[in-house]
Amino acid sequence: MEPIVKYDDVHKSFGDTHVLKGINLDIYPSEKIAIIGPSGSGKTTIIRLLMTLEEPTDGDIIVAGENLWKMEVGGKKKRANEKHLRSVRKDIGMVFQHFNLFPHKTILDNCVMPLVKVKKYKKKEAEEEARKMLDRVGLGDKYDAYPANLSGGQKQRVAMARALVMKPKIMLFDEVTSALDPELVGEVLGVIRDLAEHDEMAMVLVTHEMDFALEIADRVLFLDDGVIAESGTAEEVINQSENPRLQDFLKRFRKSSS
Repeated sequence: MEPIVKYDDVHKSFGDTHVLKGINLDIYPSEKIAIIGPSGSGKTTIIRLLMTLEEPTDGDIIVAGENLWKMEVGGKKKRANEKHLRSVRKDIGMVFQHFNLFPHKTILDNCVMPLVKVKKYKKKEAEEEARKMLDRVGLGDKYDAYPANLSGGQKQRVAMARALVMKPKIMLFDEVTSALDPELVGEVLGVIRDLAEHDEMAMVLVTHEMDFALEIADRVLFLDDGVIAESGTAEEVINQSENPRLQDFLKRFRKSSS
């Protein structure tokens, strides 16, 4: 089976700070991957590069056989233009930590917009799709509500519905529960659990929810100082690894969570 996404020796620097130091990673269709690691290790940067929110300093990212950040012009590889980036990333969806909803639009309109603007749906058809997805995330009674009238958990579920209406082949989740009050975390994880169980799309979760990673991830990556320091099944990485850096991270993480 060919990977849907391939990172080939990917580096990323911000000024003098070398955040990613040669990432090699294959993500396969339908695979569920959790990325864990300390703050500043490069977890979010990995998925921001795939969503074209940051550009690699070096290396290649291949999506469904196409180079994301480079394109061929006259037989030579050049930096991709916006049209190429849009074309290659069309099957990638992302849910952000802080929702990124349009506050002046209803939640239905928030979900309709990408279908109309990007996929050129007619408004009526887009509204039908948006309603189906809002129903799926448990917000079928909130079509006409505005983001300001929703809880953090509800806003995050709207953000998921907005990404899902585009029918992505790979979905990226960036610490989607970290901005929520503890009592709201479960409702968001419940939606992700349902997606993991019933959807064919690949999923990459940057997360600090270790128990949840154990439950749904096919593979867990431990990022440390810009490299993938450990990779394996959730059980191997979280419960069996003897990597001292990982053990230290888990110990500190469990202490702060208790």
